Amino acid sequence: MNSQLILHVLLVGVGATLLMDAWALARRRVFGVASLDYALVGRWLGHMRHGRFQHGAIGKAQPVRGERLLGWCSHYLIGVAFVGLFVLLVGPQWFCQPTLLPALLLGVVSVAAPLLLMQPGFGMGLAASRMANPWQVRLRALVTHLVFGLGVYMVSWVVAQLLALPLCP
Repeated sequence: MNSQLILHVLLVGVGATLLMDAWALARRRVFGVASLDYALVGRWLGHMRHGRFQHGAIGKAQPVRGERLLGWCSHYLIGVAFVGLFVLLVGPQWFCQPTLLPALLLGVVSVAAPLLLMQPGFGMGLAASRMANPWQVRLRALVTHLVFGLGVYMVSWVVAQLLALPLCP
């Protein structure tokens, strides 16, 4: 990857994650739906360095120093990593003329991370199976990740207008 492609991946990953966070904020303010506390993500990740990957209830686990910052930074790094993997699969030429369907498919595929890794690690069970309303949690996760995919498309389109990649005609 050249430096301009890396810049594209960074801008798109951060921008799409920002859109996902804006969606969560709007959902909370308009509909009163609570969103993920990224301090808990930091707590989960912080416990991993001590060999603890799964908790009965992450909210009751011992807090980790700097967990909020760790959680938020990890959230954005993961968004960038998903875009980087996406570009490896679809090719960097996709950035020249982004299309919606592959970006939405990325959103659908990316929902596997919370359902199969994070939720079990938090003590929620596989795909929120231990929650009182698992299908509601799954649907919210899917919609949130579709918003991420939409963000990948939208930010890629804007970035394509502003920054010309050498690989684009």
